[in-house]
Amino acid sequence: MPNENQRTVSRRSHPALAVSYPPAWESTPALTVERCLAAFEHELPFTIGAEEELMLIDPRTYDLAPAIDDVLALVDGDPRFAKELRAAQIEVVTRVCSTAADVCRELAHARHDLIVRLDGRYRLLASGTHPFSSRHGEITGADRYRQIADEYVWAATRSLVCGLHVHVAVPGAARALAVYNTMRSYLPELAALGANSAFAEGSDTGMASVRPKFNEIYPRSGIPPAFRTWDELVRFVEWGRCGGLFPDPSHFWWEMRPHPVHGTIEIRVADTQTTINDATAIIAVIQSLVAMLTHRLDAGERLPVHETYWITENAWRAHRHGIRGWLVDLDSGERIPTRDRLARLLDELEPYAERFDADNQLDSARSLLAGNGADRQRYVREREGIQGVTRWLVEETESSALEP
Repeated sequence: MPNENQRTVSRRSHPALAVSYPPAWESTPALTVERCLAAFEHELPFTIGAEEELMLIDPRTYDLAPAIDDVLALVDGDPRFAKELRAAQIEVVTRVCSTAADVCRELAHARHDLIVRLDGRYRLLASGTHPFSSRHGEITGADRYRQIADEYVWAATRSLVCGLHVHVAVPGAARALAVYNTMRSYLPELAALGANSAFAEGSDTGMASVRPKFNEIYPRSGIPPAFRTWDELVRFVEWGRCGGLFPDPSHFWWEMRPHPVHGTIEIRVADTQTTINDATAIIAVIQSLVAMLTHRLDAGERLPVHETYWITENAWRAHRHGIRGWLVDLDSGERIPTRDRLARLLDELEPYAERFDADNQLDSARSLLAGNGADRQRYVREREGIQGVTRWLVEETESSALEP
């Protein structure tokens, strides 16, 4: 009978029996419950920050331009700008802010300053997907993204998508986890409001937001699971880290995730918005919603925690139809037009929006009920074609940047 060494040699001599080993993920410290609790010890509640992913565009062809290294050299180390997975993407990162209006100014100034630095060499496009390009470009040189590309080969090389990520600080780890668990149920409404990716590779996808369908190729995507305790989350992270499945919670690509480094709930459900005004509206809705759920929890209400696969059914409707569809109430089973459901939610959020001086932003969110980004893209496409809608997206992206 062969010993273990002989079996190992035998396997090595037969390629068909070779074993795939875990990737050489970057070394990361173990996550602990204590670290999570400490991260959510905030003095100021509901501070917010945002990250928006933008596309770099060839000014002549309006195709994607995989030029992130050139662009980062032009911005000369400005910390507001960073690499993303693809060389035709750039990420804009705001500072921690108190209100959506503050975030609006940060994003607008960042876009404006980037346009000035680019000086016509490249242009910017803000949308969940590029309308016609299949030139997704190379993976950026950062170790993190190379490792992702090596592990998720087909997924990482097949698409380029852009999202708006919003961080909201909730004081107290137990409170934050309770709000996170309930916020999951509202992700379809937020997805419908922020749908802005109707086209891909020159075709109408039939979706209001096709970006999440590309993201679902990755593991740990879509509607996130609920976690009863921080210990449950930590045990999952350590199980995956020790088993070589992923290095840390930054590889949770769900549409929302608790962020144990920043001490925030990170809502990642919306497509990148073409205009600053639309982005700010969605940020204001998210901040107000987190504040409302926190208030209800602090008042003694037991917040509901719905099953992931129920929420996922509503998410499909939101991605497919945007604001033009319908959602099913997770408690009563009633079918409600998405516009009506969102209108009721915005009414509920009014007193919380007032707290953050976000009345105007809530009005902008109501305007999205008449036509969101996906609706506008289709309107322009019908009249000007796929090249026309791409040019329009670039012009809208850049014109919404605020002069300092």
